[in-house]
Amino acid sequence: MTMAESRIAAPASTLTSKDLGLYGLTVFSWGFSWIAMKGQVANVAPEVSVFWRFVLAAAVMLGWSLIRRERLAFPLRTHLRFAALGLFIFSTNFTLFYYGAKHLPSGLLAVVFSLASVFNLILGVVLFRQRPKLIILAAGLIGFAGIALMFWPQIAGAELNLDALKGLALCTAGTLSFCLGNMVSSSTQKAGISITSATTWGMIYGAALLGTFSLLRGDSFAVEPTLIYLGSLAYLSIIASVLAFASYLTLLGRIGPARAGYSTVIFPVVALTVSTIFEGYVWTFAALLGLALVIAGNVIMLRSR
Repeated sequence: MTMAESRIAAPASTLTSKDLGLYGLTVFSWGFSWIAMKGQVANVAPEVSVFWRFVLAAAVMLGWSLIRRERLAFPLRTHLRFAALGLFIFSTNFTLFYYGAKHLPSGLLAVVFSLASVFNLILGVVLFRQRPKLIILAAGLIGFAGIALMFWPQIAGAELNLDALKGLALCTAGTLSFCLGNMVSSSTQKAGISITSATTWGMIYGAALLGTFSLLRGDSFAVEPTLIYLGSLAYLSIIASVLAFASYLTLLGRIGPARAGYSTVIFPVVALTVSTIFEGYVWTFAALLGLALVIAGNVIMLRSR
């Protein structure tokens, strides 16, 4: 489906088998991406891992754009938008989460990211002086209360767990970066630029910025030649960065943003389940209650929109 068609087509009233397939592909692709991220942070600098991730993803997107004959030639002013997308979404956002993955279970990374809608609300108030409805403010507070409860077992105890707080701060900053990129993306779409074109250039600029940053830091660009690292890199580049994104955008056009947005509620549950199985994440009553509050806050936010 082209961008123009997705704007025109009215969301279907009922979900078809194709819709459910796209929904499942989106949720599980993103749900498993967080444990894959953990396989990238042991011995390679996070910015280098993200660099190679988007070198591969950008190559796939460029090929796809050429096959679809998407517009790729734009004026300098538009390239500044693409560079901003690369900075906020396809470099800073992911690099901060990779650093956060050094300190937190993978499922908790997904839970923090799921509050992107709440951070969008905050940025709307700060940057655009928007006045949100009371119910949306309540949803945001519920979501933040849930995050506090989920992290409470990590930071409460005989001694304050500074690693958990550091991981939370990094992931929060990463989510804010993603939301800033969302605002750039929104203005880009309003300018009539297709998401495919913007994403292709955004990934190219993101990889270029990360490559420059890594060079300035003196990082080695060598990757870890293990099945876990290379498998994670392939999964994150192709499945999580390209296939899941394409599935989500197609779903967006078919069923509308409100219902498609519920994927951000479900994939943290998948990520936490994966973390429980493979990382031994321990569920406490506070964590269960916190997850329920995060989900409730997201659901209220989406339904209010």
